[in-house]
Amino acid sequence: MKFWKMNGAGNDFVVINNIVEQRPEEEYFEIAKILCERHMSIGADGFMVVTKPTGRFPEADYRMLFINADGSLGEMCGNGARCICRYGYENGLAGETQHVETTAGLVIGQRITERQYKVRLNDPSGIYLDYPVEIDGEKIECSYIELGDPYLPHAVVPIKDLANYDHNKLFELGRKLRYAKEFPKGANVNFYEIIGPNHVLEKTWERGVEDFTYACGTGTGSMGLTLALKGLADPQNIRVDMRGGTLIIDVDIEDGKVVNLYKTGPTNIVCKGEVTDEDLKL
Repeated sequence: MKFWKMNGAGNDFVVINNIVEQRPEEEYFEIAKILCERHMSIGADGFMVVTKPTGRFPEADYRMLFINADGSLGEMCGNGARCICRYGYENGLAGETQHVETTAGLVIGQRITERQYKVRLNDPSGIYLDYPVEIDGEKIECSYIELGDPYLPHAVVPIKDLANYDHNKLFELGRKLRYAKEFPKGANVNFYEIIGPNHVLEKTWERGVEDFTYACGTGTGSMGLTLALKGLADPQNIRVDMRGGTLIIDVDIEDGKVVNLYKTGPTNIVCKGEVTDEDLKL
């Protein structure tokens, strides 16, 4: 089974083209758990499968199925979408403009340079700017954003002095927020601090990985959207720094409504090869 290992701002993925490989879809989830296990296999935050579109979106060039490292189905992944757009372009599946079917809806990607891609994220299906969450008897300031249909859930939480915040305390808060009763599907938890004009620092605790990741594309988009709607940032060219690099968020707002949510950032092809993992029955 041929694979590519890619990352987008440090969010890393194993990618296969199942139009070629033709593995049964029911196998994807076990394959994801094995291949994404660091130290034991290739290691990744998620497993992405390129398949033929289902017909749900007539304009779709191909379908991206995203599976978390724990084997659970993910509705979409923003950094993964940038990588899959580069994969699709370099494998001749689409041109410089990509139309990608995802579980959460249609995603449109644009090749900017060889490594930079801009993606229009799924439309928000739920925006709750004032959504406090109770953790251990304390009210935590929070916004809650749902992207796509079915939606990806995101908690957006301000943290003072985020760069120096105790890692273990932040990890525990992220874990508790991820499973908070206020979030029916759980949530990706996006901690942020505004550190300059249209300049934000972010750390994300991701469901499915169950840990901090180097970046979260949909979470960063949700955070940028939140700041724009709250008037805390200009909607255009919001720079977001995270451990894996920098993403740029642009929000188009008309009559108080979000009409476009874009994310621009890097892609990296780490390696290409053949899966020979002996724990898989290939």
